[in-house]
Amino acid sequence: MTEEKTQKSGRNQTITVSEREIPSLEIHISSIEDLRNGFHDDMMVNADLYDCIDLIPDNHFDLIIIDPPYNLDKDFHGKVFSAMKQDEYEEYLRSWFYKVCDKLKDNGSLYMCGDWKCSSSMQRVIEEKLTVVNRISWQREKGRGAKSNWKNGMEDIWFAVKNPRDYYFNVDAVMMKRRVIAPYKVDGKPKDWEETDEGNFRTTYPSNFWDDISIPFWSMPENTSHPTQKPEKLYAKLILASSKQGDRIFDPFAGSGTAAVVARKLGRSFCGIEINREYCLWAAKRLANALTDKSIQGYADGVFWERNSLAIQKKQQPSKATKKGKGSK
Repeated sequence: MTEEKTQKSGRNQTITVSEREIPSLEIHISSIEDLRNGFHDDMMVNADLYDCIDLIPDNHFDLIIIDPPYNLDKDFHGKVFSAMKQDEYEEYLRSWFYKVCDKLKDNGSLYMCGDWKCSSSMQRVIEEKLTVVNRISWQREKGRGAKSNWKNGMEDIWFAVKNPRDYYFNVDAVMMKRRVIAPYKVDGKPKDWEETDEGNFRTTYPSNFWDDISIPFWSMPENTSHPTQKPEKLYAKLILASSKQGDRIFDPFAGSGTAAVVARKLGRSFCGIEINREYCLWAAKRLANALTDKSIQGYADGVFWERNSLAIQKKQQPSKATKKGKGSK
């Protein structure tokens, strides 16, 4: 099922699970029976969301991150999602979204991922239960070319809260480190930027457009064969901005476990629901790795670095960067 059929190249770090690894990983995957026997934090539950959502406590989570199936035909390793008419897709969202919102604390935040085709439907459904605070657009960096349309290289993330007057947001935890193209000086000294041997850099506040994200690929240790895996760096921004150490994170469509893995690396608790058994095994392996490796590619020294800056990071912090393996592709 999960055994590699061919030998990977030396640089291919894609996570796989061999048959001999399955027994040791399965003990870290919960079933719906486990959930019925008692919910606890740090659960990766292999079940259908519809079957287990009522077994999860209400008003429990500080942050919810949702990456549901988009409204298109997609095969998730045997679990096929088929595109629907827009009104049907919105009813599909409502069929679970309302109950998911019940799991959020009164001062909690929620993020939902979508593409251009389903994003408007998501906004309508989200606003039926929550207040939308912002829409983040992030550059996917890669995508299929199209001769009769614009290449699809962007996705959205809707940011919503239960109470617009009472929610946690820490912008200082998600500062960006960028190259300064046109450095400005006052009295001969850098203004709001730093001059180094590797170049000029500014630490700046993030906007709602993110162009520093790399999609996981075969040479990155977080990569799996999940067809729509979200980058750890992407979720790290959401988790750092909208939760504190020790807070609880819920992901009702856990996939290969990115939200849970990043939560563990950043000192948060988690609960993930995933119907695909193979994806749960990948998540369990990633969670085990996260016990000893807290690095998040593209996040180092408390800031998020732009893409293609790994070599510069290593020069500026050679011992720390080499030891922890942090960097941006």
